[in-house]
Amino acid sequence: MHLSAQRPTRIAIIGVGNVGATFAHALLLSSLAAEIVLIDHNHHKAEGEAMDLNHAIPLVTPTRIWAGDYADCAGATLTVITAGSAQKPGETRLDLLQRNISIFQSIVPQIVRHNPDGLILVATNPVDILSYATWKISGLPAQRVLGSGTILDTARLRYLLSQQFGVDARSVHAYIIGEHGDSEVPVWSLANIAGMRLTEYCAANGTSCEMDLLQGIFEQTRDAAYHIIERKGATYYAISAGLVAIVQAILRDQNSVLSVSSLIESYYGIHDVYLSLPCIVDHGGVEKMLRLDLSAEEIKGLQNSAKVLKETLKQLEL
Repeated sequence: MHLSAQRPTRIAIIGVGNVGATFAHALLLSSLAAEIVLIDHNHHKAEGEAMDLNHAIPLVTPTRIWAGDYADCAGATLTVITAGSAQKPGETRLDLLQRNISIFQSIVPQIVRHNPDGLILVATNPVDILSYATWKISGLPAQRVLGSGTILDTARLRYLLSQQFGVDARSVHAYIIGEHGDSEVPVWSLANIAGMRLTEYCAANGTSCEMDLLQGIFEQTRDAAYHIIERKGATYYAISAGLVAIVQAILRDQNSVLSVSSLIESYYGIHDVYLSLPCIVDHGGVEKMLRLDLSAEEIKGLQNSAKVLKETLKQLEL
């Protein structure tokens, strides 16, 4: 096929609230997409965001950006859903469920009707529940429906560890797995810096690595959204960067290992639920879920996280 005959890379964004608009801006700066379509129930707002973004075009890579409707999902490599009700101060992610599930029952069929061959990336909370619901509602293969999962929690953990140990955050390798929420699990047994497990790194470099210290770092990670929402009302910069990382892995077929939310089957006794584990992400979506050699405590925590999510799923008719 001649290059001229290929369709430009299109990304559709459903919902242009704080996360959707910030993601659109980050996506524009990344130069990953040739076309970005913004879709929102408030079309006037989507038009305003598109206008604002278009005014940056002379300063960045030329990109076509417009406010559209669901028909514009046609041909998109990926549709990113950020639409939904916002999390309120003092509210857990699971409290959002009842408001957001009805929104998705309206959104997802329209996406699939116009774009049955694309991928769907869910960012709306509670992301694990809504990713599972999207998979069920869409009828698409699970590989092509994924959630942002704990990509943000993992980034928060790595940042806090980097601050504690005085190294570049990109040199810290650690994961948060399970629910993107209160039951999430830090994988301390496999966390490492420069290939050295944390306990080994601390011993070799004369720094403290007590479990009380690590537990405090985990609690800061787990509760970060609550603290940010209390101060500024919402979180959107870091999750937008996480979404761009996922989009990049897909568009560039990178085989990146990312802690995204995907369908779990036969994993430490866990079945038929979406939650986060390190996955290989490529052009087809979730290519493979990696099987981690977890500690007994981490296995118990992951199973509990799955139990929390499955109990919530029982409330839904999917």
